[in-house]
Amino acid sequence: MEMFFDNYIVGTFLVSLFAFLFLFILRRYNNNNNNDNNTRKKRFETGYSREIKTQTGAGKGECSPGNGSGDEVIIVGAGVAGAALAYTLGKDGRRVHVIERDLTEPDRIVGELLQPGGYLKLVELGLEDCVEDIDAQRVLGYALFKDGRNTKLSYPLGKFQADVSGRSFHNGRFIQRMREKAATLPNVKLEQGTVTSLLEEKGTIIGVQYKTKDGEELRAYAPLTIVCDGCFSNLRRSLCNPKVDVPSCFVGLVLENCELPFSNHGHVILGDPSPILFYPISSTEVRCLVDVPGKKVPSVANGEMANHLKTVVAQQVPPELRDAFIAAVDKGNIRTMPNRSMPADPHPTPGALLMGDAFNMRHPLTGGGMTVALSDIVVLRDLLRPLHNLHDAASLTSYLESFYTLRKPVASTINTLAGALYKVFSASPDEARKEMRQACFDYLSLGGVFSTGPVALLSGLNPQPLSLVLHFFAVAIYGVGRLLLPFPSFQRMWIGARLIWSASGIIFPIIKAEGVRQMFFPATVPAVYRAPPVVN
Repeated sequence: MEMFFDNYIVGTFLVSLFAFLFLFILRRYNNNNNNDNNTRKKRFETGYSREIKTQTGAGKGECSPGNGSGDEVIIVGAGVAGAALAYTLGKDGRRVHVIERDLTEPDRIVGELLQPGGYLKLVELGLEDCVEDIDAQRVLGYALFKDGRNTKLSYPLGKFQADVSGRSFHNGRFIQRMREKAATLPNVKLEQGTVTSLLEEKGTIIGVQYKTKDGEELRAYAPLTIVCDGCFSNLRRSLCNPKVDVPSCFVGLVLENCELPFSNHGHVILGDPSPILFYPISSTEVRCLVDVPGKKVPSVANGEMANHLKTVVAQQVPPELRDAFIAAVDKGNIRTMPNRSMPADPHPTPGALLMGDAFNMRHPLTGGGMTVALSDIVVLRDLLRPLHNLHDAASLTSYLESFYTLRKPVASTINTLAGALYKVFSASPDEARKEMRQACFDYLSLGGVFSTGPVALLSGLNPQPLSLVLHFFAVAIYGVGRLLLPFPSFQRMWIGARLIWSASGIIFPIIKAEGVRQMFFPATVPAVYRAPPVVN
C-alpha cells in the first residue's frame, strides 16, 4: 500500500513540480545568482562591513597570529551549537578557544525539544550522554487537537535501536552538560567574555576582539572563527545577508504535577488564532507555549497577558490540562520570546563561518532548531577532518562552500516544513485556508503513510525535500477532494482552486528562500565536488 501510494503521488505531481522548478530556475536563479555575486564581489573589494574592525597589529593582552598562541578555531558562543561544535572539533584534536558571554546555566523557554533525528546526530557526535541525568523525558510522537477531536502521530522508530526517540528537557541543563563535556578536553578552552567585533586583515577574518568578565579588552587569533552567538547575534551581518522575520511570539508557562492526555508525546492544539503547544520538560513539569501572532504581545506587567490567557486561551486547552494551566497563569511566571525565522544566505568570508541560530532560523513550532544545528556540525566535522592545516584561508573558504549545499537535505526539509505548518495550522477567516487546515488534520488522522511520512520529515528521520513537497500537495489535493465529493458545486470548485493557490503561496516562497537549486538539484552545484586543499 505504501509503495503504491508513493508511486501514485510521484506520478501525479512530478511533471507539474519539475515544470515549475525548471521555469523558476530559468527566470529567477540566474538573476538572483548574478545579483548575489555582484554584491559579494563589492563587499570583498571595498572591505565593507559594519561590524568587522580591521586590526593590523598586536597590542596589550593579545596573541598575534605569529606568536604561537596555538588556537586553530575560535568559537563565539557556547549554546547548543557552540558547545557541541567545541567538543566535536576538540575530540578530533583541534585546539579550540570558546568565548561565551555567560557561562552560567541558561534559562530559556525554547530549545527544549530534540527530535529523534537530532538525537541520532547527538549519538554520531558522541554527546548522547548529555541528555542523561537531567531528568529528560522520552518523546515518541505528537498528538493533534482540533475542535474537540484528537489524533496521535507516532514517530516511525521501528528500524532504530530502543534508545532512539525524541528528548525534551530544560534547555539550560542540556547546554551545561555539553559545556562540561567540552571542557574535559585538554585542547578546549572555555572562557567567559563578550566578543565585540571580528578582526579583519586584507579581507580575511583573523580572530576576534572581546571583553573579559573583568572588563579587560583582549584579542584572540585563529585561522578559523566560527560564530555561534545565537538568534540575537551582533556579528552575523558581517558574514551573511540577514533577512529576519518575526511572525509571532511564544508565551511560556510551566505546568506542574499534571498528566498529559498522551504520555511521552508533544501536544499541538490547533487553536485560534494560532497553535498552543504542550510537552514535558521533566518528570513533574510540562512546558506550555502559546503562540501569539505578530511582534507584540499583551503586557505581562499590567496583567493584560494573564487576562488574555485566562479568557481566550484557557477555553481552548484540553480539559485535562485546564486547571493546571490556570494555576500556572496565577503563579505569574509568564515568559515571552519572539519567534524568528531567517533563511541561510551567507556570503563566504575567508577565515569565518556562521553556525546555529546566528546562521539559520525557522519557526520553532516543530522543534527542529537543534536538529538542524547538530546536523550542520556533523557536516562541518566531516569536511574539516581531512585538513591538517587551516591557514590557507582562501582555499579553505572555497572548499567549505560545499557545506552550504551538503547541509540542505536536513536543513531545508525542516525549515520548509516548520514555516509551512505554522501557516497551515494558524486560523484564518479565508475559506480556502480553513479547508487547508482541516484537510491537514484529516490527512494526518488517516494513519499509515499519511501520518508516518510527514512525521518522519518533521522528526529529521527522512530529510527529503521532494517528499515534503509531494506530501504537502497531497494534503491540498485531499482537501480539494473533500470539497468536490460527493457532488461538486461551482462554489466548492472555486474554494478548491483557491486552496491549491493558497498552498502554492505558502510553500513556494519558502522554497525560494531556501534555494531551489541546492534543495532539489545539489548535484549541479560545483562546490560539492571540491577536494580538500593541499597545503605544502
